[in-house]
Amino acid sequence: MPTDDVTSPADFWEDRYASAEQIWSGKVNDAIVQVVSTLTPGRSLDLGCGEGGDVVWLAQHGWDATGVDISATATRRAAEAARARGIPDDRIHFEAADLETWSPAKSYDLVTASFLQSPVELARADILGRVAEHVVPGGRLLTVAHAGMPPWSTHAHHHEFPTPDEEVAALGLAGWAVEIAEVRSREATGPEGQQAVLDDTVVLLRRP
Repeated sequence: MPTDDVTSPADFWEDRYASAEQIWSGKVNDAIVQVVSTLTPGRSLDLGCGEGGDVVWLAQHGWDATGVDISATATRRAAEAARARGIPDDRIHFEAADLETWSPAKSYDLVTASFLQSPVELARADILGRVAEHVVPGGRLLTVAHAGMPPWSTHAHHHEFPTPDEEVAALGLAGWAVEIAEVRSREATGPEGQQAVLDDTVVLLRRP
């Protein structure tokens, strides 16, 4: 889908989700499983949750899980996926909102942001820094970002692909402990069945 400076993020993402019955696989991201499996469940928030794969997994593994995405179509599909898996409504929550203006009404033990990167302008660092203020003491912020362009991508992204050190610096969370800051590789399948090994920047910070 071509993009231009006139296209608003809300219109871009709603159009993208509306263009197909399903955009993502519905599976949890590998890094979420690897990292979060070591943590004690509590209250979690996923930013840019899409169709809810990570949020559903979190709820299935004991978290009181919330997901927020700019697309109402995406969050509707996420809620439907949760119901299809029998997750009680009081354990999983979805909200359609623009993260650039949205602020949490609660505090969280874990905030996750998997591939919160966009072909249209996104104030990613500002969003993460603002939401990090709602992480409880001892809670964590986990970000997973593309470390490079997937070979099948046709989008010209308006951002740099962060290294682990660049990600930590961009977040600017002074005093937070860096528990993970590394590049991890994973096998992936593209939209037309292409196979590739992709690199992700994975950062886990713990609030003092």
